[in-house]
Amino acid sequence: MTVDGYTSVAELDAALVECRACPRLVEWRERVAREMRAAFRDQTYWGRPVPGFGPTDAPLVIVGLAPAAHGANRTGRMFTGDRSGDVLYAALHAVGLANQPTAVHAGDGLELRGVRITAPVHCAPPENKPTPAERDTCGNWLRAELRLLSPRAVVVLGAFGWQSLLPVLADAGWAVPRPRPVFGHGVHVELPGHNSVLHLFGCYHVSQQNTFTGRLTPAMVEDVLTRAADVAGLTR
Repeated sequence: MTVDGYTSVAELDAALVECRACPRLVEWRERVAREMRAAFRDQTYWGRPVPGFGPTDAPLVIVGLAPAAHGANRTGRMFTGDRSGDVLYAALHAVGLANQPTAVHAGDGLELRGVRITAPVHCAPPENKPTPAERDTCGNWLRAELRLLSPRAVVVLGAFGWQSLLPVLADAGWAVPRPRPVFGHGVHVELPGHNSVLHLFGCYHVSQQNTFTGRLTPAMVEDVLTRAADVAGLTR
């Protein structure tokens, strides 16, 4: 089967990492990779679009925002090498969806079980703020990925991801009600599709702004992941 020109998630990922569609993002991600951060000067930055990470048949998908300039833009793997990833992967491990609680670099042995992590924007943006045009352009990748995966559940980290994802889901064939569902931590929405219902969950983003202030705790992340894993058919 061909979806948006791709026969598999692996084929889509191979094309995605070569994307240069957004000049501002290309310039920024490559400049960061050249200039680096002092603590990482002995490393070679990825400096390209970051593909999704996890099984290509995952029934559960986690949608973030965009790669961090010195996190995934450095390591080449979603939520790897930054404080946000520390929280997310520890929670995934705690609920039985990852084989280890840490994500340091792409060759560290981390494996996910039944979960794939992706984003509406695949390049690190300046000030962590993609433009609406960049979001919409990159949304084509996310739409194709979701169509190929056909997940049972999606956990969205943060309001930006939620707002970016809803039109993508509509384009991909799921029925998004109007007015559109409002983001909130713990929100659960069921969206009818061609073959099955998609369970959509909201979770505050695992950013330092949320985790350092206590707005988001590890227990809160684990609760949402557990609920999503249950409806996705993943058991510990």
